[in-house]
Amino acid sequence: MSGSGRLVLLGAPLGNPADASARLRDMLATADVVAAEDTRRLSRLARDLDVTIAGRIVSYFEGNEERRTPELVDELTAGQLVVLVTDGGMPSVSDPGYRLVRAALDAGIPITAAPGPSAVTTALALSGLPSDRFCFEGFLPRSPSARRSRLRALATEERTLVLFEAPHRVTAALADLADTFGADRPAALCRELTKTYEEVLRRPLGELARWAAEGDPRGEITLVVAGAPATPATRPDDDTLRAAVAEREATGLTRRDAITEVASTFGLRRRDVYTVVHQV
Repeated sequence: MSGSGRLVLLGAPLGNPADASARLRDMLATADVVAAEDTRRLSRLARDLDVTIAGRIVSYFEGNEERRTPELVDELTAGQLVVLVTDGGMPSVSDPGYRLVRAALDAGIPITAAPGPSAVTTALALSGLPSDRFCFEGFLPRSPSARRSRLRALATEERTLVLFEAPHRVTAALADLADTFGADRPAALCRELTKTYEEVLRRPLGELARWAAEGDPRGEITLVVAGAPATPATRPDDDTLRAAVAEREATGLTRRDAITEVASTFGLRRRDVYTVVHQV
């Protein structure tokens, strides 16, 4: 091939090979270069899908991505079709990939994706918690002090939180979550999604922390935690509302616009502010 190549990010099954897309199969079979987080897992996936990988297979993981990225960009600029696949889910989402994507973009290489399963959205959908607005935090810091500091910063986040955690750290993480967010905060622990022993525990954080401490959690774990309850706004007194309207009128706003702005600022109905301002 000559000219600019193309980078394709492949969404891999989380565990069940049947979730693989037709595009994933096609890309694995036709790529010039397949960059894989774990080449052994890639070989197993190819066998499960009955796909023969004709292209060159190279490893691309956290330990070698800084060195391997320029090599893959060279392949791309030489016109090769390069695909990137991780152990499960989408590359660059808490997996290797961001560095290569950034380098390819800087080199003017076209990038696309063959979308596939995502542990983030799968766990969110199964959790039974609000999913209209959520925040993905990836893995929490490994050190206890840094983890607790990060959780304190997230304690007032009102969106549903989605976290990844390693099995050997999940007990400590759940204890810190219960201590920081409150033992009664609703949550779900999703383990081994799409696999034979899939398990979703929907319990308050305190109960999940006790469950983890009494057992030996294993497998791929995704935590979903309900957001903090919205803090009700404190209604200012009538004098404060009248003063706020008067201040805005002094800047040139009409009374109608001043009332509208004050109502919006304090989260009140315009009618209520109007009544206060026009009280005799």
